[in-house]
Amino acid sequence: MLNPNLVLFYVKNPIESASFYEKIFEQRPVATFPTYVAFTFSNGFTFSLWSIQAKDFVSTGSGSRSELAFMVSDDNEVRRLRDHWKKLGVSIEQDLHEAVFGLTFVALDPDGHRIRVCIPDKV
Repeated sequence: MLNPNLVLFYVKNPIESASFYEKIFEQRPVATFPTYVAFTFSNGFTFSLWSIQAKDFVSTGSGSRSELAFMVSDDNEVRRLRDHWKKLGVSIEQDLHEAVFGLTFVALDPDGHRIRVCIPDKV
């Protein structure tokens, strides 16, 4: 069985985007190059930023139609992160609201990628 362990976001400027993600992840990247930056987490997951300007970048797609999501322990943590990110100047696209799965909000990175914070699905 395959276990996904890497997500890549295509960005205009990986170094600029890395600065944004350093703030919300509260950690520095493990690899930094002009066209690629990677963050690794204790659970083995890697999140990377790849420049659409890189000479070996090829994609016919466009737009930001996916989300990087963080499931946190409870509603209070959802609220705390929303307040903390707003203080950091993070753009909030969709403010706190109750979705079918519980309390959530959506922020945007500098390239318009969506970042969701929510609780695990209510069963």
